[in-house]
Amino acid sequence: MGSIIAEDTGLGIERSHGATIIQILQQGRSQEQKQAIYARLAERLGEAGLVRPEDLIVSVAENGREDWSFGHGRAQFLTGEP
Repeated sequence: MGSIIAEDTGLGIERSHGATIIQILQQGRSQEQKQAIYARLAERLGEAGLVRPEDLIVSVAENGREDWSFGHGRAQFLTGEP
């Protein structure tokens, strides 16, 4: 089992040992859509008692169709192969 040290990023957010990082891979979402998912994740995970909103770190990484292979070493989104 590993660990991550989630230090203060200069924003004054006090984190606990329950810090959680979620990375989302996506294509073509607007700034508004990204901000909405950040807020909704914090709200839902907080309400469920799973993650304190202060402990939630979300990263969105942009990617394209060519950035995916679902098996067999093929780029199915580009080639249409199974």
